[in-house]
Amino acid sequence: MCGIAAIVSHKNVNQELYDALTVLQHRGQDAAGIATYESGRLFLRKENGLVRDVFKTQHMLKLPGLMGIAHVRYPTAGCSSSAESQPFYVNSPFGITLAHNGNLTNARALKKDLFAEDQRHINTESDSEVILNVLANALQSQGKTRLTVEDVFDAVSEVHQRCRGAYAVVAMITGFGIVGFRDPNGIRPIVFGERESEGGVEYMIASENVALDALGFKLTRDIKPGEAVFIERSGVLHTAQCADQKMIDHAPCIFEFVYFARPDSMIDNISVYKARLRMGEKLAAKIQREWAGHDIDVVMPIPDTSRTAAIMLASKLKVKFREGFIKNRYIGRTFIMPGQKMREKSVRQKLNAIKLEFEGKNVLLVDDSIVRGTTSAQIIEMARDAGAKNVYFSSAAPPVRYPNVYGIDMPSASELIAHGRTEAEIQEAIGADRLFYQDHEDLIAAVGQGNKDIKHFDTSCFSNSYVTGDINAEYLASLEALRNDDAQMKQNKESFVIEI
Repeated sequence: MCGIAAIVSHKNVNQELYDALTVLQHRGQDAAGIATYESGRLFLRKENGLVRDVFKTQHMLKLPGLMGIAHVRYPTAGCSSSAESQPFYVNSPFGITLAHNGNLTNARALKKDLFAEDQRHINTESDSEVILNVLANALQSQGKTRLTVEDVFDAVSEVHQRCRGAYAVVAMITGFGIVGFRDPNGIRPIVFGERESEGGVEYMIASENVALDALGFKLTRDIKPGEAVFIERSGVLHTAQCADQKMIDHAPCIFEFVYFARPDSMIDNISVYKARLRMGEKLAAKIQREWAGHDIDVVMPIPDTSRTAAIMLASKLKVKFREGFIKNRYIGRTFIMPGQKMREKSVRQKLNAIKLEFEGKNVLLVDDSIVRGTTSAQIIEMARDAGAKNVYFSSAAPPVRYPNVYGIDMPSASELIAHGRTEAEIQEAIGADRLFYQDHEDLIAAVGQGNKDIKHFDTSCFSNSYVTGDINAEYLASLEALRNDDAQMKQNKESFVIEI
């Protein structure tokens, strides 16, 4: 899961791309990168770390140009090496840089085809480099020395035909312009907008509209599933549907609304904030049905993404809402940290309990979801240590029982606490006195209410139903072997080897 941005402007874009990445930092804290274009040359800076650490004044001065793309990353495919930070670059044809959010499900097969048939070399394990080379090969196979807008759209059409999985992409073609496109299922979010300037209209593409808001761009709309948006270097906008109609099946990832997106974002015309309010409302209704005579004294959120749902839940239960944990904002997300010991250590560094709010009380803790369960168990223990009489736990999402293969780093089923366990067994495992999960249907209703035109969502990590239709037990087994904690720790220590 990553964040992407692109700007075509009448002034230098380096600072604005930097600012966009800081707004999208929640989507990736592993690595950051910016690529710009000026006078026939591409300029690139990328490295592991937060945006503020990757880019210093001396780096920004070396990123001139009126158009560029940017990326923040979590490693969801490949490894966490700086070699896999984005944007990626190929010099042929024309010179193309690309940044990608999502995950290709047929990356391994594509890599072999690119080498054997297209004679293109892939140097990393990243599926983003694969999609870049598919795009580059599609442009090169046209055999033209001068591109047209239609050529770019034709190349995106070929990407849709060859690539499977989730992808929201921005790519910059040297001297020509920037293209943004989205997979035919629209799994990962991407929007575009414009603003007026003294030099004329300027355009921006980003993962979330909050990045546009921060830079004074007006949201135009989401890029549609299968659609491509091309902005010429001169500032002319073009759009086209590049996927066959039979391929299009809009199914946005519901986990964006549960956890990943900022609450002030709009995704596919659905307010993330209002969706989370409705999650809290639905969860409260379930608690009232199953435990009408509850003895909950206070409702507390696990900062920060569960706060919105917790506020509504407390209101519906007519129970006090209190902040019981203070978050250290300089600690990364724990559920995606490589290695259980590191995650366990980090939880106590990340949160500190306000003892006065816990002493002698029956506390209902609200979290957005329970993934590996490490954080939940540690937090419950912290609540008891702070003096809570009873600790009840609730999740605004259903049990995460299955891998998410579309760009979220939860690919190993064996590391998911809900996999193969009943809710009673999960309650015992995390040490809660009672446990409440959101019902699957209620989650869909809470999110879907915001846009009735969306008929279904990708809920694969809850339902085991994969919208691309190409995921089977064999694929999941191979993915688990590659992406479990032990494999990741080994992979991140080794050099890259391309297997054919």
